[in-house]
Amino acid sequence: MPGTNVRQNIIGEASRIVVKVGTNCICDSKGRPDRRAISRLVGDITAVMNRGIEVTLVASGSIGAGLGELDMSQRPKTVPGLQAVAAVGQGQLMRIFHDAFARRKVKVAQVLLTRDAFEDRTRYLNIRNTLSSLREFSALPIINENDTVAVDEIRFGENDILAAMVANMISADVLVLLTSVDGVLDENGDVVDCVKNIDNKTRGLVRTERTSLGTGGMKTKLDAAAMVTTAGEPVVIANARTPKILQKILDGKPLGTVFIPAARKLSSKQRWIGQAAKPVGKIVVDDGAAKALRKGGKSLLPSGIVGVIPAKKQFAQGDMVTITDSRGREIARGLTNYSSEHLEAIKGLRSNQIANALGGDEKPYDEAVHRNNMVATPSRGG
Repeated sequence: MPGTNVRQNIIGEASRIVVKVGTNCICDSKGRPDRRAISRLVGDITAVMNRGIEVTLVASGSIGAGLGELDMSQRPKTVPGLQAVAAVGQGQLMRIFHDAFARRKVKVAQVLLTRDAFEDRTRYLNIRNTLSSLREFSALPIINENDTVAVDEIRFGENDILAAMVANMISADVLVLLTSVDGVLDENGDVVDCVKNIDNKTRGLVRTERTSLGTGGMKTKLDAAAMVTTAGEPVVIANARTPKILQKILDGKPLGTVFIPAARKLSSKQRWIGQAAKPVGKIVVDDGAAKALRKGGKSLLPSGIVGVIPAKKQFAQGDMVTITDSRGREIARGLTNYSSEHLEAIKGLRSNQIANALGGDEKPYDEAVHRNNMVATPSRGG
């Protein structure tokens, strides 16, 4: 069985994991931090770390903790209100985690991030280097979105996506998404043991309701799982309230839903290109180029380009662009070798015509986007 093999042979051999825990898993029904639940989670993480496994924790709950601290029964309706509550709750949540880990002689570090920090290559590498240094210091990173300044993240429960980005950034062996249910449930309410492809059938199982304090739901967890499995690593969605859940998952026990990774692993740079970097423009290609790119292993030549569409302003050499077919369907993402202005001048041309079109004696590149700087976009439905 694929699920059993992944649980035992990949997850069971993991040396580096990312764990994301949702708000409802560590807060009570009134939004106050549930110290017993946090203590159980901390004990489980500590036991995993004592096995020599590196753990990075992505923890939701700052808004929930802020609601409890301020004795508020409902979330504010405005973004500034949510940001203010998060500012109050973040310190409370971190203090509780710090004290719980300190009792087990584990050092912790708070890391607050926003999505745009991943889009810039230099900032992305700086974050990765910081997390690497924390591991060298044997300090556990506790990561949360910086809800006091991030607008979209508060509204859409992006910590699932943040956890996926962190897992891909540090090349974690497995991402574990801990939630308030036992996993992905089928039509009968039974847990789906194994998901090979996150297709329309799997997404059709998602229920639309969300928990009272959380902002994401199963949809964002499937989106996160797709990001990590596409990069070549497995994901597990499981119930945070199950005793010693992390230890059992790493022992290969059949708990939760396991997502099978793609056979081919993406490099660190490919993961950034395909999932973290923000495209600033679009290159439209003809049917022949689209077919070649979908097969994989091919660079994009100017001869296959039929259109160049900057997002807001002209893009430059080295910028991130999406590559679409004539119907607007995304095929790949990559770093362009030419500016949008130069691409307009050379689109549809053969390689031996590039230099003349640009007014020089030599062409800088044969390729508009080289295959080493391009990542195919998975087809919709898996």
